Amino acid sequence: MNKTQKVIGVVGAGSFGTTIATLLAHNTNVLIFSRQQEVVDRINNEHQNINITLSPKIRATRSLEEICNTCNLIFPVVPSENFRETLKAMSPYLSPAHILIHATKGLDIAGIKMSEITKVNISRKNIHTMSEVIRQETSVIRVGCMAGPNLYREILDKQPAASVIASEFDEVIKAGSEVLSSRFFFVFGSYDIVGAEMAGALKNIIALGSGMLAGRGLGKNLEAMLITRGLREMIELGRSVGATSHSFLGTAGIGDLIATATSNKSRNFNFGYRLGKGEKMDDIIASVDEVVEGVRTVRIANQLAKHYHLRLPIINMIYSVVFEKLELEKAIQFLMRYPYLPDVDFI
Repeated sequence: MNKTQKVIGVVGAGSFGTTIATLLAHNTNVLIFSRQQEVVDRINNEHQNINITLSPKIRATRSLEEICNTCNLIFPVVPSENFRETLKAMSPYLSPAHILIHATKGLDIAGIKMSEITKVNISRKNIHTMSEVIRQETSVIRVGCMAGPNLYREILDKQPAASVIASEFDEVIKAGSEVLSSRFFFVFGSYDIVGAEMAGALKNIIALGSGMLAGRGLGKNLEAMLITRGLREMIELGRSVGATSHSFLGTAGIGDLIATATSNKSRNFNFGYRLGKGEKMDDIIASVDEVVEGVRTVRIANQLAKHYHLRLPIINMIYSVVFEKLELEKAIQFLMRYPYLPDVDFI
């Protein structure tokens, strides 16, 4: 079948969901879901969303039933805190014939309120990647994730970029690659879906810290140390929940980490930057339209580290600055004096 005859679904009309829809529209027709009627009307009547001009091949709907009945391949792109709720709502309309490739870089903690997280002993049994949520809540078998350095503004500006489709199934990797690839966008494949998901979630924490350093006007030497030592902590935490180091050292890991932790086009970097400038966390969150996943993820990671007795000084210090009002200068001095393990011990 000619792929231009297909309709591919996107669930979530935020910045990255809209970006994925734009990538897909190079190759196929797209149906994008939004809960907001004004967003649906703007896309369908004006071909506009979040100040982006969209291809006429992109149509919007408020009906999850319509998107599941129309599309065999669907990209869920919603914040991690809403992901399970969204998949539950989609579940009655999904079947094993569907393919779902999510692009959500966060973690699920079903049944635990974020406000209560410091009172709960969190281990691997409480933590779920988005692919695990899909399998828990639906009958879908063929699941994948989209990971890698995907700063949405650069992609929309048609600057060259690449991503990883990770899945246990060759047909999922092939399907994702076919509909996303263009002369501006290249797709790699990986079978390490848990590693790709964990790397994508944890790198947002390091981006918070990197933004803080930039906000204080500190240099590239310290930023480089934070990123490289932060990568080591990402790998150690990933291993504690069953991931291997492979994806952390590839495009989905270090590639995404470099882009997210060094660019002012990253929401997580910008959050850290503004915090480093002295703004209050609640004020920053209230002023942005979309979720800063790293803020949620660092709370989960900090509790996981406690459970597994992991020495993760960078993640711990970032948590303390964000949630315990530790002065950034004190955190930096602590990290500079910390007796680190060998430089490379994760290969």
